[in-house]
Amino acid sequence: MNERIYFCIDLKSFYASVECVERKLDPFKTDLVVADKSRRGAICLAITPKMKERGIKNRCRLYEIPSNLNYIIAPPSMKKYISYSANIYSIYLRYFSKEDIHVYSIDEVFIDVTSYLFLYQKTPVALAEMLMKEIYQETKICATTGIGTNLYLAKVALDILAKHSKNNLAYLDEETYLKKLGNYQPLSDFWQIGKNTEAHLNKLNIFTMNDLLKKDEHLLYKEFGINAKILIDHALGIEPLTIKDIRDYQPKTESLSTTQTLLKDYSYEDALKVLIEMLDGLSLELIKKNCLTSNLSIKIIYTKNTLPPTSITKKIEPTNSYKKIANLLLKEYQDKVNKIVPIRRLCLSFNNLTSNTTMQLSFSNETQTLNTLEECLNNLKTKYGKKIILRAISYTDKIALRRTSLIGGHNE
Repeated sequence: MNERIYFCIDLKSFYASVECVERKLDPFKTDLVVADKSRRGAICLAITPKMKERGIKNRCRLYEIPSNLNYIIAPPSMKKYISYSANIYSIYLRYFSKEDIHVYSIDEVFIDVTSYLFLYQKTPVALAEMLMKEIYQETKICATTGIGTNLYLAKVALDILAKHSKNNLAYLDEETYLKKLGNYQPLSDFWQIGKNTEAHLNKLNIFTMNDLLKKDEHLLYKEFGINAKILIDHALGIEPLTIKDIRDYQPKTESLSTTQTLLKDYSYEDALKVLIEMLDGLSLELIKKNCLTSNLSIKIIYTKNTLPPTSITKKIEPTNSYKKIANLLLKEYQDKVNKIVPIRRLCLSFNNLTSNTTMQLSFSNETQTLNTLEECLNNLKTKYGKKIILRAISYTDKIALRRTSLIGGHNE
């Protein structure tokens, strides 16, 4: 077989399915949502296929679910979901080299299976069915697979066709793509076309992939710039990128970032405490990677978008010193952040990372002492967990310890 064959495998309603498995329930027969009901207006991170059958939308808020429906609310447990995901990844590794697997998210992977079809003497469909069966037998999690002759077609086969097929499988190549999906709507169901892009296309009277192919390319480049190339290629079912290309990609500059969605509206003073905690963790990560940063970025998002976000970017001398960065952060925060409007989300990043080996030796005992102290803190947290030692400011916030137990903003 000359053409490449890719799988795009998704774990169906993953978080909700895990919670059902833990309760020995069938997610296709159980009304269950994953949400932290202690949060006001909590968003459901996942709902079971049974609830989707009832017309309830994924990522809805708890108050949007009909009040007469009797359903289970499962608090999110990221540690549990990571464990299930790791177990399923180990199943992939039984059959495929890690070099041929690209982890797209906690519940979705791409696999280049081209060379394995001959090895296992199976058709793409038979190999996918074997894999999905093994995942279910060992974890009770239902998997769905899109099969395509490139990454894009595999993803589209998954998202638009496989998730709605009886056997949870679908195949697309360039020949069958436009036949099956040339007139499909809405365009936002296609990979890499968001709602804003769809609205832009609709204004140009483009509602399907066939409509897109009929449009003058000069107009598309005028409207979308270089992204027009991607739109045109995808309208034809073309995607030159491979898993090897993804693995070989090296960004021009490296960065470290962290984001915290707060559990409630925070005041100017309390949000600063959280930002300092975030700085502490990111600084230790900088030392762990033996890197320096020369660019600091802060973004403050206010409650209910009552004000435009405050975005701050500052160039600094290359450093990994918590003290130097903290002093700069404090000054910028005091100068530019609104002191009245409550804050709901914080983003912090270190950009333009370079190796610490490029730093000139310092004759300052203070700098050497601080670096040694921060390395010691990093070693303690690596060995015993991030709660083993906190800066004093964290103890002034009664829910600071809870934040240290979160994974991606959710409970362990």
